[in-house]
Amino acid sequence: MEQLSGQDVMFLSAEMKGLPQHIGGLSIYDQSTAEGGMVRFKQILSMLESRMHLSPIFTRKLATVPMKLDRPYWVEDEHFDLEYHVRHIALPEPGDWRQLCILVSRIHARPLDMNKPLWEMYIIEGLDNIEGLPKNCFAMLLKVHHAAMDGATGAMLFPIMHDLSPEIQNPGNIPNRVITKATDWQLLSKAYVNNLKRPKRFIKLLGNALPAYRRIRSGRQQGDFRSLEDKQKTRFQGKISPYRVVDSVKFDFEEVRAIKNTVKGATVNDAMLTIVSGALRKYLQSKEELPEKTLVTGCPIDVRSDAERAAGGNMVGFMTVSLCSDIEDPKKRLEEISSESKQSKSYAEALGPRIAMDVTDVMPGGMMALAMRAAVGTGLAERAVIFNTVVTNVPGPPVQLYFCGAELVDGLSLGPLLPGVGLFHVVYSSVQNKKGSIAISFNACREQMPDPAFYAQCIRESFDELKASTLS
Repeated sequence: MEQLSGQDVMFLSAEMKGLPQHIGGLSIYDQSTAEGGMVRFKQILSMLESRMHLSPIFTRKLATVPMKLDRPYWVEDEHFDLEYHVRHIALPEPGDWRQLCILVSRIHARPLDMNKPLWEMYIIEGLDNIEGLPKNCFAMLLKVHHAAMDGATGAMLFPIMHDLSPEIQNPGNIPNRVITKATDWQLLSKAYVNNLKRPKRFIKLLGNALPAYRRIRSGRQQGDFRSLEDKQKTRFQGKISPYRVVDSVKFDFEEVRAIKNTVKGATVNDAMLTIVSGALRKYLQSKEELPEKTLVTGCPIDVRSDAERAAGGNMVGFMTVSLCSDIEDPKKRLEEISSESKQSKSYAEALGPRIAMDVTDVMPGGMMALAMRAAVGTGLAERAVIFNTVVTNVPGPPVQLYFCGAELVDGLSLGPLLPGVGLFHVVYSSVQNKKGSIAISFNACREQMPDPAFYAQCIRESFDELKASTLS
């Protein structure tokens, strides 16, 4: 029995109607590399069953403390049913990229069953009319609640289900599952002890907050960073509907690397933020809605120490970075974003990357849920602009992977929308056919972005303009 962290509970608290808080990924596979040129659904179930013990995410569910007097716990699901979690479906006609994105967006919009282990997998056939893909491909869409894992945890989960060659490896003997029931008395006893410790944790938080305040004040005085105030409101800061749109645009990794090398000190992430900034400029200009001042993005950062690399759950800090969307010239925008990113990193280091974790660990789970619902119910989440979008960087596998013998050839990543933030980007790097690629996937509220194909075009055009501005 393992208790959720404060950050884990934060994502449970944000789970409300129209705002499911799971992350996801779509992976596309070429069956021709599998034995006999075909992967059967029973074969997928068998492979997954043999590897369930390699990650606790698969078989554990939530146990809520009575009256929500403490944070929930993870416990083994004694009625776990693999075939409930893994579904087999087919893409509607005509089976093209647009149809796949529509299907994925509909599945991603549906919340997970909070009474079962918090994940679902969909095996999708019928992808025969997608340009650039071999015939007879299939897709695997995986949804996992953010309370169970963040992007870094997901990067560790993904290899568990894959092999380094078409040959399916045997993970060894499957250990017997140990089912421990959590009684209300046990949970209340733990809550009593934990709540006695809460004042001590609060005092420790205050002790860490005072040096952080001094570091921030000193950094501002020395010009190491500035506060991103007067944030602009866009269509993505309105009320979020229960409906989603999804798409993805892929680039050659070496071209992106060459682009960032034209600006001293710039990173690949800076180049991708510049592409997103240019796309948002184009999209909002087409609606005559581009603010005169810059937009800002939230960028999650992994704050795990080396000793915590294998830890599950969430260990995430946040940077707020200016997108410099008020700058028209793409190369100048890249230069400014590179500078702004450095300042944001300095600010995050001065604040302390783990302070957000400490705050959520101190707050009672029930209070956090109440605050979230109050912010949404009163409209405060829509009026108080934290950032205009989210751009998170998720490193993909650095080697070619295979799923039941089928070669991984493409994919996209998905994140959750947040109250008042109706557009989420994932920068995802991967290796397919020995060639590195990097993609920008996005999902958005359908009412705020009714034309996702046009926004995907804006992303592509933004990249083309940045490439012409830096490499020509």
